[in-house]
Amino acid sequence: MIKKFRYYVHVLSVVSLVGSTLTTELNAASKAKYAGEFIAIGVGGRALALGGAYIALANDITAGYWNPAGLSKMMYPQVTLMHDERFGGLINYDYGAVAIPISAQASLAISAIRLGVDNIPNTQNAGVDVNGNPLPPDQWQNFARIDPNRVTYFNAADWAIYFSYAKKSNEQFSYGANLKVIRRENGEGSATGIGFDIGAQYQILDRLVLGANAQDVTTTLIAWNTGTNELITPTLKIGTAYFIHALGGRFVPVLDVDLRFEGRQSASNAHLGAVSFDFHGGLEFDFKNTIALRTGYSDIGSLNVGTGIHLPKFDIDYSFAKFNGGDQLDNTHRISLTFTLQAEQYIRSSE
Repeated sequence: MIKKFRYYVHVLSVVSLVGSTLTTELNAASKAKYAGEFIAIGVGGRALALGGAYIALANDITAGYWNPAGLSKMMYPQVTLMHDERFGGLINYDYGAVAIPISAQASLAISAIRLGVDNIPNTQNAGVDVNGNPLPPDQWQNFARIDPNRVTYFNAADWAIYFSYAKKSNEQFSYGANLKVIRRENGEGSATGIGFDIGAQYQILDRLVLGANAQDVTTTLIAWNTGTNELITPTLKIGTAYFIHALGGRFVPVLDVDLRFEGRQSASNAHLGAVSFDFHGGLEFDFKNTIALRTGYSDIGSLNVGTGIHLPKFDIDYSFAKFNGGDQLDNTHRISLTFTLQAEQYIRSSE
């Protein structure tokens, strides 16, 4: 039940936008445990196939989301797109990003995430009486039917836009930061917030990399136009990646842990007081940089498998997630496409 609950929170956070009742019932400055939960779904077929254990391994354009420090390892500009539909297409989850190396050590990126339910019918002002006369919303006792010509439609959506900067301090250590803009809309209500992430990666051995990403490090305030606020408390993500060369390819076991500080005792893998711990793990085998096989287990109880195909200037990554919810939860397919502008004139400067 706990894992099922956490999954619903992840993918249906947009439901909290459909009715304005949520925002009117919040205190003026409340710490909502799941205010930014839609951001935790994750991006990129490679990372998601590994169960979201990507903090130390991130070395491509998706590092702008997982760990901005990893952008410093890109050698060429990249563009990526991902689309994910859930519950028979009811919920759409989209991601896109552009990243560019700007010097021998630094990179910039911009990323966008949208989770939304589109074309929601609003019948609040569509009721009529037996004579076909419109009914105000407070006179439903005389309701006879819905007039389809009076039905309006709206979208409920969560947006997150990341502006990322990364720099390599030396061959072992990189760091980066995100400026994150959050926008939430539910037809009548809307909210805006600004947050910051700080990430780092450190290669302590030839085969071992450690990573950390402090998300919403200053606490992110989301202010609604209704006058109410939500606060996203900081999350610390820590990860490891170990590289093993064998069988003509490369094995990479990865393990991450998410530390949250908002009292998620009933919806976490483990907890110590108000501090909760959620674990991700995965294994990737990349054969001669041509094809990759991946598997992972996420913090919300999904068993993930996936594959990746490396083509000249083009990567296709696929992830399949099976949730521990039986027939009540749909399995999820994700495909991401990454284009690398791999040409001599665009390679990262060596100066």
